[in-house]
Amino acid sequence: MVDVDTFLTTLYVMVDDFCKLSLPSDLHPGPQAALSRSEVVTLALFGQWQSFGSERGFYRYAQRHLRAAFPQLPSREQYNRQVRRQHVALVAFVLHLVRLLAAQRCAYEALDSSRVPTRDAKRRGAGWLPGLADIGWSNRLSWYEGVHLLLAVNPTSVITGFGFGAASTKDQPLAETFFALRRQCQPSLASVGAPALSPYVVDKGFEGEANHTVWWTTYGAQVICPPRRTRCQFHKFATSDAGERL
Repeated sequence: MVDVDTFLTTLYVMVDDFCKLSLPSDLHPGPQAALSRSEVVTLALFGQWQSFGSERGFYRYAQRHLRAAFPQLPSREQYNRQVRRQHVALVAFVLHLVRLLAAQRCAYEALDSSRVPTRDAKRRGAGWLPGLADIGWSNRLSWYEGVHLLLAVNPTSVITGFGFGAASTKDQPLAETFFALRRQCQPSLASVGAPALSPYVVDKGFEGEANHTVWWTTYGAQVICPPRRTRCQFHKFATSDAGERL
């Protein structure tokens, strides 16, 4: 297990080299930000590496233990603004890591979704993500307000791409948009990553032979899904199981 100081130093050096060599200058009008671009990206990634219970928990840890490495650490609100401003740099570095690790040279990529609540679904008003978040259903959360996150992950748990839609978006249309953007990426939606070099393994939320045919012929995305159990198959299984028990 790598200790925190070693990991943080290695990550910062990698991020700083990438930002200097691969990204345009971060100069902008107005007062200088408390943290440099490299520092913001490093902290954002470090906050995901450690198992912090919340964003607030991560920032309490940073204020207590990372002051020596980041002496200009601002308030949490200011830090969040800087992370949002460095979204493009953060996505670019993540995709750089995917290429550096050759993470897509694998037997398959698992494609799955997760529900991300952003506020109490019973609250009135438009909320803080109007036009992006809405009300959707989750078997784990029931009705919730938020977004629907889609991730592609290789067998060693490296995230090769991600995107999200409104909570009410179903798995199939979200996946189709994901495949389309991987095929012909738009700079503003680069987080989806590059097309997979191997099949996608999915669960029943992405089932449907018609969808799989379209995804393959249109986007070159081969999808492997568990066969759908028909009523006859279920009856045969239940009868056979009952006979064995007798």
